[in-house]
Formats: sequence, C-alpha cells, structure tokens
Amino acid sequence: METLILTQREIRALMTMDRVLPAVEAAFAAHGAGTASMPPKVYIDLPQYNGDFRAMPAFMDGAAGVKWVNSHPDNPARHGLPSVMGVYILSDPGTAAPLAILDATWLTALRTGAAAGVASKHLAKAAPKTLGFIGCGVQSRVLLDAHRVVYGDALTLMMADASADAAKAFAEEAGGTVASVEQAAGCDIVCTSTPVRTPIVRRAWIQPGAHINAMGADAEGKQELDSDVLTAARVVVDDRAQAFHSGEVNVPLHTGALHEAQVYGTLGEVVAGRIPGRSGDEITLFDSTGLALQDVAVAKAIYTLAQERGVGTAIALI
Repeated sequence: METLILTQREIRALMTMDRVLPAVEAAFAAHGAGTASMPPKVYIDLPQYNGDFRAMPAFMDGAAGVKWVNSHPDNPARHGLPSVMGVYILSDPGTAAPLAILDATWLTALRTGAAAGVASKHLAKAAPKTLGFIGCGVQSRVLLDAHRVVYGDALTLMMADASADAAKAFAEEAGGTVASVEQAAGCDIVCTSTPVRTPIVRRAWIQPGAHINAMGADAEGKQELDSDVLTAARVVVDDRAQAFHSGEVNVPLHTGALHEAQVYGTLGEVVAGRIPGRSGDEITLFDSTGLALQDVAVAKAIYTLAQERGVGTAIALI
C-alpha cells in the first residue's frame, strides 16, 4: 500500500481554478442535499500565540479526509511564515487506507476563492459589471481567479486595502484601480477578506442589487460589515452552526442586532435547488466560514489528477 505525498509546489502547478470551482460547487450541492457527512469543525484556541488550530473531517462522493489547519495572523511579520498553513490526509473510506498526504495551505486558498465564485454565480445579479476587493492579500488573488472563471475578464476591478502598497500591487497585477473602501463597497460584487474585528464596511456604501462575499470572519469576534448591512441583506451562510459560531453573522447574533430567523438559508440549499437564490434587486450576502466538504472535494480532485499525470511521491507510509 502506497501513500501519495503532494507538495504545495506540485499542487500549484497541477490545479487551476477552472477545475477547483466545479468540485466546490458539487460540495455545496451535496451539503444542501444532505448526501454528505461533515462533523463540526474542532477548534483549539491558542490566545498566547494569537492563533488557533482547526480539525475539519468530511466524507462525500467516495472520499474521506481531514484537514489540520491554523490561523496565526502574526506569522508573516514575526516569523516569515504564512498566516494559514494546512495538511490534508485523504483516505479510502472503504479500507481506511491513507491515499494521500498533501499540502492544504494552497488547497485552502483555492477552495475559499472558489466558494465565493460559486456564491456569486448563484446569488449575484445577472451580468455584473464591477467587482470590488476589500483586502488585497493572497486570498484576493484566488477570489479574482474564481470570478474570472465565472464571468471572464470583462469585470471592472477596484482594490482597497489598509496598505496602499498592497492595493497598488494587486491593482497593477490584475489590471484594476486602487480605490477607497467606500468605492470598492459600491461595486456590483464585493469581496471582503480582512482579519478585522471592528466593521469597516457601511450600509450606506452598498448599492441596491449588490452581492457581497464576506470571507474574512472565521472566528468569534471577527466582523467586517456593519450589522445593518446584514439586516438589510438576504443572508446566505455556508453552514448555520459554523457561521453562527464564527462567521460574519456571529457578532450581530450575539449582540441581538441579528436573529437566526433572519438568515435566509445555506448556499448548499441554493445550489441544490431547495431554495431560490436572488429574486430581484435585493442585496445578497454570502457568509463564508469554510466547509470541510469543500476540502475533501478539492483534495480528491487533486489526488485524481495527480495520479493521472504521475505527479507526487509515493511512499510506504504503513
């Protein structure tokens, strides 16, 4: 029995967003249809290191696995390491044989970007013209890749970041325009990917018919959007339990500014056709916390493609 070892460099060379996005869309559909298994995400909080670990197991479509991933926002400045790193173990659910051990750092970035692309596909208004980014780090690049898979290169791009240099670099790289947060928030599709705990996006900046992908809040106390943005929007979460605990909705729910009944549904329910998506000119909002089902779907796609192309190193682990 051999286990395939796949490095981040190999995965970056192997996987493109046009392969990732359908896998993630299928994961949402399975979640919405109730045909997959995803126990709750397990957190180990480490406030003494300003970080945490998460364990994320899942099973769907003949594959099982678990991701061990962290969030340490001080890593880049203090240690020269990514703020998010992960390892994925993919197993054969029939025998429990470890099929692959692979870097999950880039996998996490890819599937997160793809989730926003799927959400925009199902919730944004037809033929959006502008795409705004609030936060111009690594995640913004894969968010852009996903939206280009869905919409092509026709979108006008606006980039905002607390760091003027980061916004400028992303704008020059992607062919966009450096903007204020207010200007970026006024786009047809708005993607937020910041680690803030004090809201930076105001309701007055959001246009009728806009769609927002709120990607940054992934732990208790994080909040990128003023609560009145959420109360004005049709809010769709990736998973109720996770979002209520650590998504964009977590702070408004705890303060009473938002109630659980005001959450419209899950993206999986929309993708699976159990509930409709957009119905008119309302504001729609996708609250992403990241599903273990997304990870196992993408890990399986990576493993399958690696086998086809002879990529990776096979070892006798057991």
